[in-house]
Amino acid sequence: MIIQEGEAKIRAYEGKISKKLPVFYNPLMKLNRDISILLLKSIENTGMQVADPLAGSGIRAIRFLKELPKDKIFSLELNDLNAKDLKQNLEDNSVDRYVISNMDANEFLLQSKGFDYIDIDPFGSPNPFLQSAVSRISRGGILAVTATDTSALAGSSQTACLRKYWARPMRNEMMHEIGIRILIRKVQLIGMDNEKALTPIFSYFKDHYYRIFFRCEKGRKKADEIGKMHRYFLYNKETLDMEVSEFNRKEGFEYAGPLWCGNLWNHGLAEKMYEIADKADKKLIDMLSFIKDESMIDSVGFYDLNRLAKIRKTKIPRIDGIVSKGKIERTHFLGWGVKSKEKPF
Repeated sequence: MIIQEGEAKIRAYEGKISKKLPVFYNPLMKLNRDISILLLKSIENTGMQVADPLAGSGIRAIRFLKELPKDKIFSLELNDLNAKDLKQNLEDNSVDRYVISNMDANEFLLQSKGFDYIDIDPFGSPNPFLQSAVSRISRGGILAVTATDTSALAGSSQTACLRKYWARPMRNEMMHEIGIRILIRKVQLIGMDNEKALTPIFSYFKDHYYRIFFRCEKGRKKADEIGKMHRYFLYNKETLDMEVSEFNRKEGFEYAGPLWCGNLWNHGLAEKMYEIADKADKKLIDMLSFIKDESMIDSVGFYDLNRLAKIRKTKIPRIDGIVSKGKIERTHFLGWGVKSKEKPF
């Protein structure tokens, strides 16, 4: 079948999305690609060497080449085990400045000299590709990571999370913020092993996946500073008290981690992405609007207004009535949740 997304038009196989399809198209990931393009438009980097090790149909790469300013990408290297369909889609779209490889994704990365932007967007966990991707991301480069195995990170399987991400998850209203922070730490630990500091500049949860963009800085001291932001998150579901700690035990508190306790976003970047986004795309604008405001508050965790009202034995307040610019903001992790350094009421 023929698929149109953005300025790209591709051929993809019909059928249920699975690894069995040679090339599949997932419409739910359009937002993922939209945000990737917006982020690249919003950063100062130009003349980038870009890599898509798991290129699939090539729709992300084609959109990059057609929709980004010409000076953004110097060259784009694509790789997929099914390079025949990938090559056909690229030719059909009449794009240039690309090279196609047909290798294992890790082999493709490790045989390269490095890239300014690497996009890891697998079917499932990104774990198998993190070491090779981190080793090949350049100084000042951007590493984009997607994880669709939300069951482990969001606490459905604590054992799986401990085994795959070396941390304890939290199964409650904050599970997706905790999950993304656990994933961030896992990537950062691999960065530290390579003497690279990987700082998240834009992160989000949507539908069935987590997505994080990291800025890479090189150096032992910078990598060590990243490690100092790995702590435990403690939460009392009876009082909604929460804190970050070097310890994982406190009477009356659940705990999760270790996890990243720093910012999930660069606020200036989030604002710029919102400003240049297509205002007619409601799904995209709603997400960016939430994150633009949410990114003003540097704190781990948020308040569930339903739960807080029950504890306070009061009516649930209107969110619009308690939001205060830069002090109390809605969170995209939960429709009725707000971020604040103090309880909102």
